[in-house]
Amino acid sequence: MSGSTSLPLTLVCSSSLEGVLSPIIEQAEYVYTLSSASPVPCVADSLAGAASETVLIRAEDEPLLRESQRRFVLFPIQYDDIWAMYKQAQASFWTSEEITLAYDMRDWTERLDDNERNFIKHVLAFFAASDGIVNENLVERFSNEVQAAEARCFYGFQIMMENIHSETYSLLIDTYIKDPQERDHLFAAIETIPCIKRKADWALRWISDKSSTFAERLVAFAAVEGIFFSGSFAAIFWLKKRGLMPGLTFSNELISRDEGMHTEFACLLFSHLRHRPHPSVVQRIVKEAVAIEHEFLSDALPVSLIGMNAALMRQYIEFVADRLLYSLGQNKIYNATNPFDFMDMISLQGKTNFFEKRVSEYAKANVQHNFTTDEDF
Repeated sequence: MSGSTSLPLTLVCSSSLEGVLSPIIEQAEYVYTLSSASPVPCVADSLAGAASETVLIRAEDEPLLRESQRRFVLFPIQYDDIWAMYKQAQASFWTSEEITLAYDMRDWTERLDDNERNFIKHVLAFFAASDGIVNENLVERFSNEVQAAEARCFYGFQIMMENIHSETYSLLIDTYIKDPQERDHLFAAIETIPCIKRKADWALRWISDKSSTFAERLVAFAAVEGIFFSGSFAAIFWLKKRGLMPGLTFSNELISRDEGMHTEFACLLFSHLRHRPHPSVVQRIVKEAVAIEHEFLSDALPVSLIGMNAALMRQYIEFVADRLLYSLGQNKIYNATNPFDFMDMISLQGKTNFFEKRVSEYAKANVQHNFTTDEDF
């Protein structure tokens, strides 16, 4: 086949050449079976009739994943855009101590009804566990796989921020829920609450999946942070629009801004990859996430409990999914528009004027200012 020697991907038949290929497979970064929709041409025409075709992608074929001693040294910066996102994350640092919950309990007991309280409990239960799942992936997979020092800086900072998110959600549950047994039930939500378990299982599946590519898992966790979180964020912002739960809604603004940045970072890394999944694979991952989120907020935990329109929430999730696909360089699936005008004021892509809303104004000494060695002291 003409031009086959220049292809970065090699198709092999694992069934008929298992003995020959074992040493090659052991050296490969990952191995996965091609879907029928894959655009990669078969460069092993002579192996026609084999039971399965497998793609081998070596780490050295992907600059971000290529092992190098340079990963131990930060300067000179090789990926300016990745480094800029790390500095942006630094500038957005906050802690749970900045959240004031003094006024929330009055709203919780006097202004919310049972349905609204039940909805918030389940949303907080999902969030309390989800940040730990994201961190599990960062520690177990992404931080080990990505070799670029700039990206590792971002992941290190993200791990810290996910811990702060988890602490904040745990404090919210501790504050609102006085019954110890109910608290334990919510903290164990990925085991005790089926609709939350389904979301957690989908995310955990990608962490343990040894056959999927880094690029596919990057898309999956962009969907976790960009789609699984979006509907719940919007529901809490709906409470803000009604003037309820100021501590909860302020923490939601900070956390949604962070998660938008994490999603944006995943899209940035995706743009740096040489070997990306076929668009049909990306769409399949996103569609799965959308279906699970639809079920979560339309059936299992309907947003009608807090007075939101369920059909509009479905449209909003599809709008967010389209935005994610666009950020990944893909075509939109749903062509949905944003049905929630109040979400235009609070972008999930980190454009909130954070510093004007800070509880404590000890701004981070302008960490986004470029450091130089020739300042006039």
